[in-house]
Amino acid sequence: MAHKVLLVDDVSMFLELEKDFLSLSAVDIFTARNGEEALRICREQHPDLVVMDLHMPVMDGADCCRAIKKDPQLSSPVILAVSEGKEADRQLCLAAGCDDIVFKPLDRVIFLEAARKLLPAVDRRDRRGSCRFNVKFRAFGLTVSGFSVNLSQNGLYLATDVDLSEGTELELLFALPEPSGAIIQTKGRIAWLNTSKVRRKSALPEGFGIQFTGISDEDRERIDRYVSTLSPTSRA
Repeated sequence: MAHKVLLVDDVSMFLELEKDFLSLSAVDIFTARNGEEALRICREQHPDLVVMDLHMPVMDGADCCRAIKKDPQLSSPVILAVSEGKEADRQLCLAAGCDDIVFKPLDRVIFLEAARKLLPAVDRRDRRGSCRFNVKFRAFGLTVSGFSVNLSQNGLYLATDVDLSEGTELELLFALPEPSGAIIQTKGRIAWLNTSKVRRKSALPEGFGIQFTGISDEDRERIDRYVSTLSPTSRA
């Protein structure tokens, strides 16, 4: 039986964003637009996790969180979402007894990390797609090239016979294939090796996994939009 996650926000954009964050997780998602509706769903469905905005009409997130925590029939952990930089709101969430707090604008990695701590069924891995294009990379003053095997908004697998060490910092330049065509220039770090000496995945050509370390939000979004059009691949 799939675990249940209840997302609560009066703004459709945030509900859709959170649903997209959870798209790789084996969970059933329920949504509500205010605390009163959320409380009713909690009593009917007993979700395994509730992620709820603080400020909503009818009943706000703090009052709903208190009601959930006071009801002996309910045991759902609650994450409350607040706007970054508002200390009074953060204190209100803590006083309501929430299990964790996330800040808006929502960051995918931070959101999934917080959710997974309370519900291990949440999948933190990236949406990753198979693709092949040339990648130029620069390390120790030398510029060389390889080609991508798969890509996510947080990194790629680079096929190359260049001998580098795990942790090496790189400068990367590549163009996403059409229909995107975007030019991506970012920094990265070799996260893991898959060479003739250190062979972790025989199904992949020699190379290494790269984690982006200096990518802009705009380029991250461009990559994610492009990856959403690709065939999915294993998410290492």
